[in-house]
Amino acid sequence: MFPPVLILLSGFLCHVAIAGRTCPKPDELPFSTVVPLKQSYEPGEQIVFSCRPGYVSRGGIRRFTCPLTGMWPINTLKCMPRVCPFAGILENGTVRYTTFEYPNTISFSCHTGFYLKGASSARCTEEGKWSPDIPVCAPITCPPPPIPKFANLSVYKPLAGNNSFYGGKAVFTCSPHHAMFGSDTITCTEHGNWTKLPECREVRCPFPSRPDNGFVNYPANPVLFYKDTATFGCHETYSLDGPEEVECSKFGNWSAQPSCKASCKLPVKKATVIYEGERVAIQNRFKNGMLHGQKVSFFCKNKEKKCSYTEDAQCIDGTIEIPKCFKEHSSLAFWKTDASDVKPC
Repeated sequence: MFPPVLILLSGFLCHVAIAGRTCPKPDELPFSTVVPLKQSYEPGEQIVFSCRPGYVSRGGIRRFTCPLTGMWPINTLKCMPRVCPFAGILENGTVRYTTFEYPNTISFSCHTGFYLKGASSARCTEEGKWSPDIPVCAPITCPPPPIPKFANLSVYKPLAGNNSFYGGKAVFTCSPHHAMFGSDTITCTEHGNWTKLPECREVRCPFPSRPDNGFVNYPANPVLFYKDTATFGCHETYSLDGPEEVECSKFGNWSAQPSCKASCKLPVKKATVIYEGERVAIQNRFKNGMLHGQKVSFFCKNKEKKCSYTEDAQCIDGTIEIPKCFKEHSSLAFWKTDASDVKPC
């Protein structure tokens, strides 16, 4: 039987040993908090783990009691981020993201011709919702186009009430006597406005001048306007150099100024020439002379090589220069071979 003193001493030592086994500060758990949080805990004290806002628990125990051993049980609690609803498709637009978990942010952009109706980005909140709400990509529209002064709207097909979608077009024409400066077609832009409007200006032209050795006809009006026409002609033996009809241009002048050019009298009585790709007798084809601008090719001899070649001659306002290499044969020199009958070089 043990002495009473020994029993008291043993009980005291046991009490001291048990009292010294406190639990340490618990290990940190990602995305969680501990209540109460202290540096040490007496046996029997409780702590409670909870996930931070934006995170939810996945398995494990949340409440622990400090045991007599002074060692916390293994904590298998996991706090996982909340996941917001799928937002990977934006009609007529694009969503850029890494994940849909709290607290990530996603951004939005629209395709050409559409604009963001809402915010350009959203954040996954603690409650697992997007804030602000997911936007939509709305079509860009332009209001009915303004009509320039002295202009008429000839083509316009709105698709959104009276408005046009991005890329829609409108075409203008000018009132009579007015010319258009700028493009006749405007387009609805990605900014919701129209490209630059054209301008319609009244245009007048001076009365056309009569060419020498010719005539001109035009409307018997006190004023000649844009798009009015005049016709030119020449007297006999003269030919028109330029178009027969001219038009009053948008710059207030005539599209051309034709003139009358004199015909050419040929100094050659007889020769075979090439005209418009055919061999012709110049004395027959041009017995009344050559008109201004007409061109023929004369045959010449290369005496050394005993072959022939051609050189051109053109009537220019009453003057024609016959190639120096051309030799006109007398009708009496019947024994001589004409250059046109010699083989080509």
